[in-house]
Amino acid sequence: MMIRLERPEDEAEISQVIEAAFGYRDVARFAEQIRASPAFIPELAFVAEEAGEIIGHTMLSWVELEGQDVKVLILTPMSVRPDRQRQGVGVALVEAALAAADELGESLVIVEGIPAYYPRFGFRSASALGLERPDPRTPDAAWMVYPLSGYDPALRGRVVYPSFFPPPPARA
Repeated sequence: MMIRLERPEDEAEISQVIEAAFGYRDVARFAEQIRASPAFIPELAFVAEEAGEIIGHTMLSWVELEGQDVKVLILTPMSVRPDRQRQGVGVALVEAALAAADELGESLVIVEGIPAYYPRFGFRSASALGLERPDPRTPDAAWMVYPLSGYDPALRGRVVYPSFFPPPPARA
């Protein structure tokens, strides 16, 4: 397996991987919207490839802190083809994305993710570090941050997503 930057010619296959991983098209459309926006960072969009096939994908993109001229990174979406899940593909993608962001001197990476998955990389409560959820419907346990080498504890405030980001799922 090889982790590399995504290329424009990968987009259709990436969409297929995302749709297979999530079971519906909306998340693939969301990734396409990120890619078409100023939030997209080509140097922080990765695929996992094996035998010439894309088996996983993740990207980091920009979000803002409310009322500040500051951008921080968010990891979304992260997807692995169902037949390749639980084989280290997601781990390799997340580690590559975090390392690349650190090399670029970025401050932190936010994720709205599975609380049992992301702490293994060093993600921890974003709220505890003063980063407020953009939507209170997002469970606090799913709202996490990974401080990078360039982290500044003064980075605090409410995170603001671009308008095309989907709202959190309704909870019963």
